[in-house]
Amino acid sequence: MKLIIRLLLNAIAVVVLSKVLNGVAVDSYITAIIVAVVLSVLNLVVKPILVILTLPITIVTLGLFLIIINALIILLADKLIDGFSVSSLWSAILFSILLSILQSLLHSFLKTDKKNK
Repeated sequence: MKLIIRLLLNAIAVVVLSKVLNGVAVDSYITAIIVAVVLSVLNLVVKPILVILTLPITIVTLGLFLIIINALIILLADKLIDGFSVSSLWSAILFSILLSILQSLLHSFLKTDKKNK
C-alpha cells in the first residue's frame, strides 16, 4: 500500500513540475503515473550501473556528476514514454533537481513518528 502511495505522490510531483517548467510536458495523469513507475524502475536498474561506470568522474566532481546521471535517466524515460517529453539536457537537470526536492517534501508526509507506535 505504501508503494502505491509513493508512486502516486511521485506522479503528482511529475504533474506539478510539468506545469511549472517550460521544457517538460506530460499529456495526462495516467502518463504521469507511468512516468513515475518507469523512473522508479530505471533508478532501480540502470542508475547503479551508471554510477559504477562513472565512479572516477563522480569522485573527481565530488558527487555532482550524479545530477547528470539523474538527468540522463530522465531523458531515457523521455525516449521510452510517448506522452512525456523533456526538451533539453538543461531541462532534464532542472527537472531532476526539483523532482528530488518535491519528492522528499511529499514523502516526508508519509513518515510516521516511531515514538507513537
